[in-house]
Amino acid sequence: MAQKLLVTGASGKLGKLVLDALLKRGVAVSDIIATTRDAAKLGDYAAKGIEIRKADFDDAASLEAAFSGADRLVIISTDALDDKGTRQKQQIAAVEAAKAAGVKHIVYTSMPQPENSKVIFAPDHRNTEAAIKATGLDYTILRNTWYQENMFMSLPSAIASGHWYSSAGEGKVAHIARADCAEAIAAALASTSSEKAIYTLTGAEQFTNEQTAALASEILDRPIKVVNLNDEQLAEGMKQAGVPDFMIPTIISFEAATREGQLAAVTGDFEALTGQKPKPFRAFFEENKAALAG
Repeated sequence: MAQKLLVTGASGKLGKLVLDALLKRGVAVSDIIATTRDAAKLGDYAAKGIEIRKADFDDAASLEAAFSGADRLVIISTDALDDKGTRQKQQIAAVEAAKAAGVKHIVYTSMPQPENSKVIFAPDHRNTEAAIKATGLDYTILRNTWYQENMFMSLPSAIASGHWYSSAGEGKVAHIARADCAEAIAAALASTSSEKAIYTLTGAEQFTNEQTAALASEILDRPIKVVNLNDEQLAEGMKQAGVPDFMIPTIISFEAATREGQLAAVTGDFEALTGQKPKPFRAFFEENKAALAG
C-alpha cells in the first residue's frame, strides 16, 4: 500500500531538493505532499501533480490540518535563528502536530552532537530530538554536517583578499553536499522502515581550514592564506568589517565547534541510507569555480 510522504519547508533550498530526490526515486506525485508558507513558490511542483499545502510553523493550531493524511513526514529544520527560542517552539509544535495528525514516522534534520555542541543553536536540535522521542513514534533523525555550500559564506571574501581569518585552528570538518542530504532524507522518507534511529551524514573526508584553502587555491588558481586568531580577535575583526552584531556569536560558535572536533566525524551513514558515495569536496570547488572566484 502506498504511503503519503510529506515534506515541510518544501520551498526552501533543501526542501526543493528533497522533492526532486523523491521524484527521482520514482515516488508517485500523488503520494507526495509539500508544505510551505507561500504556495506560489512551489508552482512548478504543483504543475507536476504534487499536492501543495500551506503550513505556518508560527501558527501551531494550523499544523495538524496541514499534516493530515501523511504517513511519514520530514520536519526540515527552520531558519528562525533568533535568541528567543523561536525555532525550538516552531519545531516542537510541528512534532506535536504530527502525532496529533496520525503521522506514523517522523524524519528530522538535526546537526552533529547536539547534546554537547559548541554551536549556539544546538539546544534547538537537542530539544526537538527529545520531543520526537517522547512521542513514541518511529523516527529517523539525520544529523547533517556542514554543507559544502556553506563555503559561499566565507570563501569569496577570503579569495578576494587572499586572507581567511579563522579561530578554528586545526579543527576538521567533513563537509557534505546539500543535495546529498536531500538524497538521504528522501531515502528515509520513502522507506518502509519502522526504526528509531539516528544517522550522522558526512562527507568522506575531513579537512582543516588550511587543507580547504590549499584545495581551493589549487582549483581556483588564487592564493589563500589562513590567518589563525582567537575567538575574541575574530569577533572584533568581524565587527570592524561590518558583520551584523547578531551574527557574530553564531559564527564564533561554528569556529569553536570546529576547533573542538565536533564536526570532524566521518561516517558511512549516507552510503548506508542511499547506496551512493558522497560528493567529494574537490568536486564542489570544481563545479563552483566561477561563482567562488567572483
